[in-house]
This record gives sequence, C-alpha cells and structure tokens, in this order.
Amino acid sequence: MSKIKIFSLGGLNEVGKNIYCIDVDNDLFIFDCGLKYANENLYGIDYIIPDFSFLVKNKKRIKGVFLTHGHYENMGAVGDLLKEIPYLKVFATKFTKFILLNDGINEKNIIEIKPHKKINFGSVSIFPISVSHSIPDSVMYVINTQDGAIVYTGDFIIDPSMTGNYATDLGKIAYIGKQGVLALMSESVFSEKNGFTAPTHRLTDFFKDVIYKHEHRMLFLVLPTHLYTIQDIFNGAQGTHRKIIIMGKKLQTIINTAKKEGYLTFDNNILGDLSNLDDKDPILLISDDKENQYASISRVINNYDKFIKIKNTDTVVFAEPRYDSSEKTLVKLENELAMLGVQIVSIPKNYNILHHASSEDLRLMIDLLKPKYYIPVKGEYRYMVGNANIAASLNIPEENILLKLNGEVITIENKELVDKNEKVKIDDILIDGKSSDDVGDLVIKDREMLGESGIVLISATISKKSKDLIVGPEVTTRGFIYVKDSKEMINEIKRISQTIIERNISPSYVDYNKIKTEIREELSKYLYQETECKPMIIAVVQEV
Repeated sequence: MSKIKIFSLGGLNEVGKNIYCIDVDNDLFIFDCGLKYANENLYGIDYIIPDFSFLVKNKKRIKGVFLTHGHYENMGAVGDLLKEIPYLKVFATKFTKFILLNDGINEKNIIEIKPHKKINFGSVSIFPISVSHSIPDSVMYVINTQDGAIVYTGDFIIDPSMTGNYATDLGKIAYIGKQGVLALMSESVFSEKNGFTAPTHRLTDFFKDVIYKHEHRMLFLVLPTHLYTIQDIFNGAQGTHRKIIIMGKKLQTIINTAKKEGYLTFDNNILGDLSNLDDKDPILLISDDKENQYASISRVINNYDKFIKIKNTDTVVFAEPRYDSSEKTLVKLENELAMLGVQIVSIPKNYNILHHASSEDLRLMIDLLKPKYYIPVKGEYRYMVGNANIAASLNIPEENILLKLNGEVITIENKELVDKNEKVKIDDILIDGKSSDDVGDLVIKDREMLGESGIVLISATISKKSKDLIVGPEVTTRGFIYVKDSKEMINEIKRISQTIIERNISPSYVDYNKIKTEIREELSKYLYQETECKPMIIAVVQEV
C-alpha cells in the first residue's frame, strides 16, 4: 500500500505556470514546468515562473520532470529550474526535446521518451500516452502505483481526424480505465464550452478565405510552437502562388526542423526569402519569444524592425491565442495598426486556435478512465469549478471531486483520501530580462510609483572638515512636475530640505540617516498637500 501526495506549485486558478507534483512513497515526480506571461501591471516583467524552493529543498527525492508537450505554459520554466538543480533529468518526447534544445537546455539533462513505452522507477512506473494537441508529440501520463493509476492529461482534445504525431490513442486510455484509476488530473481551460472542441480548431478554410480576400501583403502573427496552426496557414496558402516568408531565426529553425522530421508538410517552392518582402502579395510569418507575446509586431509598428516597414495596404492576421493578461496590449496594438491604415483580421470566436478540452472532451475522458478521485487542474478557478460540475454529472461523488489551490496537498493513503490540511510553500517569481533572480514586489511597487507619480531627487554636499553645507540642496525631478512652471514649489522644496539638513548638523557629527528620513517624510506631506501626488523621493547627501 502506498502513501501518495498530489499538489501544484502553479497552474491552479491561473493560466500558465503549470507544475504538478506527485509524491509516491517519498519519491517525487514533477509533471510540466511552465511559465506565465506577465500582464501590463507588472512593469517591465517579462514572465513569471513558480517558486522552486520546495523542489530545491527536496531535490534528492526528485525522480525527474515529465513534460506533456512543448508549449511555454508547460515547459517554459525548465531552464530556470535547471539553474537551481543542474543535474535534474527532464523526460520529453522527440519534438518537445527539440524545443528544449532550441531554448538552450543542455542535451545531457534531457531523456527522450516515446509514447506507450513504460519508464520504471522501482515500484512506480510512468506510462506516456499520445494525445491530440496543437503541437506534435503531445502526451498524457499514467503514474502506476501499488494502489492504482494516477493520470495527468496535460492539454488534449478528442478528434479522430488528427492522425500521426497528433493522434490520441483512445484504446490505450480505455485500457488504463479498465485496470482501475485512483485519481485523474484533467485540464479545465475550456470546461465551460459546450460540445467537443473539434472541429472548431481546424482553420485551413478560414485562412484560405482570408488569403483569397486580401490581395496585398499579409503578416501572420503566430506562436512558434503552434505547429497545427502554422500547418493550417501553409494549407490555406497552397495553390495561391504567394510566397511565404518566415521571419526570425528561431521560427525558421523550428519550421525547417519540423519539415525535415515530417511534422509539417508543404511544397518547398512556396517559401520565399527577404528579396520577396516588397513583392505585391507575400505572406510573412512573424513569431514572438516567451518573454513578450507581441514584441515583434510592436517593433514593426514603431519602425524598429530591420526588414519590415508597414504599408497601408498590409493586412495583419492575429493567428495566435488571445490571453486575458495581454488583452489591453492587444487592443492598443490593433488601434495603432488601424491608425496606420492596416487591415486587421482576428480569429472569430466560433473558432478555437487553442486546443483544449471542451465539456464533451472532458466527459469522454472521465467516462473512459472512471477515476475514484477527480482533480480539476490548469485554468482559472471558475473553469476548474466547471470541470468539477462535469465530473459530478457523471456520478462521481462530490466528496471525491477535489478542488484545490496551488500549494494545497491532497493525501491518499491505502487508496483512501486523508484530510491533513497540509500546504507547501508557493510563490510567483518575477523574471526581468536574462536575470533568473526574483524581481520582487517592492521593485514592482517602485516601478509603479515611478510610472504614476515620478521621482524627486534632493542632492546636497557637506564639508567634511567644517560640517558646513557647501552645495545645494539641488532639486531634480522626472515625471512629476514641469520645473519651469513650478519655481515656487521647487524653492519651497529647497527650503524644507535645507532646514532639515542644518538642524541635523553639529560641529562634530552629521546624522545622515536622520536627514534622509526627515526629507522623505516632510517632503511627502508637503508634495501631497500641494499636488495630491506621491512621487518617489530620494535624498543624496555626501561629504567632501
């Protein structure tokens, strides 16, 4: 009999940052390790990753990280985790391994796995099963324990028309269900959508229609790993005599490798190059990195791109997912494009560019596996509740449907749920640029203050020998007031600062800390009284 703990360090009540931990008799298995895109309220933050403190503390117990597929929400934080635990093994299918290598992950850390090939860890084994998603070689995982199987679906849809590297092996899933499933962890993102996701994810006819209706140059914005969508664009352009130009080295590498390995199929004659950029009707594929979803089109709009100059005859097609966190940014970009005279095309709401399980997909998965315990994962809480309601409609007892938040631990001993109210430490780590250090809430607060109210800098110089004030106080402002129109206020700031400095100077000692503190406090009161603003106030007092 086993002692099992299931919990998440990210992914519950949020979109992205998926990382789920299963502890079986003190052996720790990690499933997915993703990032979350930052919203515009996180000033300058590129992306967010989970806090790995728990994993670092328990690193000797970790058997490996098992990735379901190559989307950044599920594997984008692998590099950050490996900085904390360099020797960790990452288990990934062939195409997911390629994405990891393309992101600079050391090949020594990666163990390539194949669907339907069991991986043994003593009394526990891991069995990957192929599932259909918008990226090839996606899998779900079956964790076989002495008390039964625990299944983590990852992202999936049920669509028999998706074959080859996109196929779902329903036979294997049904077989696992007949053997007995202790717990099923299933995604929730589309739980509120009725019916099956298929066929609303098939976009070839939509793209073909869009390409036919727009006779001039077209810019398609794609995510580099959404190969199913990229294939639909190639299919839509086939037979139009237009050239497709792949912009950016990363996207070129992914598409070239995908074509070579059979993940993408198209006639090589359809590909153009930079010499075709100013032709009448080329199709440009533009992608972004994990740090910023719309960075590339922003560069083009602001005339910073080396190769692409926007024309008023262009059409921009947003062929990538829309996330709630970046909705304001997207609306702003669309407005800027409209002002440039560009035509804008977005994916209609009756199509699903994201391949997630809708209500009937979830219902079929539950019915095939017939789990004792059901754990909705991945998505905002309302989606998790919708997922739980689907399980309840299939007669899974309410007490066996486990809605949890990040850090809350589910404990199962001898096949029975044990309520221990245990929690593990969780947090968001904010990544800015190439630094893997957490930026932290205080830095974000400072950036918010600078952005909203600006900064006031007070500088003064005191004689080391005589302790006299010899220079200043000088006042410098940025983003607060227009100095030429506010001379009276500037003079009053100088007067207040000078009074504070002089009363804290004695012939033998200058209390610099007290000077800085009092300047901040008194000027804050004065400036708020005058302007109802709270700028950041920095006092610099030095001795010479």
